[in-house]
Amino acid sequence: MEGKRYNRRGFVKAASSVAVGAGILYHPMLQARTLRVPRGKRIGIIGLDTSHSEVFTRMINTGSTEMRGFRVVAAYHPETNRDILNVKPKIAAAVQKHGAMLVNSMDELLDACDVVLLETIDGVPHLEQALPVLKAGKPVFIDKPLSATLEGAKAIVAAAEKYNTPFFSSSSLRFDANVQKVVAGNIGRVTGADVFTPAEMEPSHLDMAWYALHGLEMLYAVLGRGCISVTRLYQEDTDIIIGTWDDGRMGTVRGVRKWPAGIAGTAFGEKGTAPLGPFSEDTYKQLIDQIIQFFDSKVPPVTAAETLELFSFMQAADESRRNQGSPVSLSSLLF
Repeated sequence: MEGKRYNRRGFVKAASSVAVGAGILYHPMLQARTLRVPRGKRIGIIGLDTSHSEVFTRMINTGSTEMRGFRVVAAYHPETNRDILNVKPKIAAAVQKHGAMLVNSMDELLDACDVVLLETIDGVPHLEQALPVLKAGKPVFIDKPLSATLEGAKAIVAAAEKYNTPFFSSSSLRFDANVQKVVAGNIGRVTGADVFTPAEMEPSHLDMAWYALHGLEMLYAVLGRGCISVTRLYQEDTDIIIGTWDDGRMGTVRGVRKWPAGIAGTAFGEKGTAPLGPFSEDTYKQLIDQIIQFFDSKVPPVTAAETLELFSFMQAADESRRNQGSPVSLSSLLF
């Protein structure tokens, strides 16, 4: 996320360029190096069209004892008619390089693993891809965005409840070290926050879900639940989105589409101010630590209720844009 261009396509293409080249996807020597991992600790990956699949596999499989014995052992890429990025061969080869075998079906993946990282970059098929995992009772981290829409997010939460299977979804920015210092109380009670973030949009998704979600995750990490209304001021290159909480606190998101904004912000508290972000490679490590703890404990670090409110915030922002910046209440969207 650091670099010359802060858009999702540019970042993923740049990150995947360090991966091993195509042409060895099913090389027998690579498959033979697949790790032997005890049951209960085997991680499977769904989705080989994002650098996260390679980065997470590398960090987990070359990690220390902090990984609690968990290792990525298998990966599967479901074919859809919505491939937004065509970088699967390089990502697949890199995942294999770090010890995971490629499998040809969801059934094979679920047989090979105990827990799942759902990494498909496109939020549209996440419900379809998550359903067999939830039905099989395998805890799953669903990378952001949880879904392309509020209704899709609600459907995933309902399925997790139906099958009594734990899951969570989050941007790595929620677990940024500076964000977590604020969460831990280093400036006392948080009275407000401002964040800025890249805000490239994908027509099939809520406007903020495709990339500005990073900034919104930081905002919710420090302010928590309780937003009651959203106002969005939209221009072609910039968004200013203002959330008002039920206790009078306010949080803002500046979304930038045409220059390298980075992902960062400021929190305001009773004892002073504090920085939020910026993104760094260590931010991935913080997220992975949370994922491994979740796989071990089965206790999500982010509740489904907070994730649904976050999606309601994004839905309200879209409705405010359509209504020329009029405030939109979240109350009718949450249920």
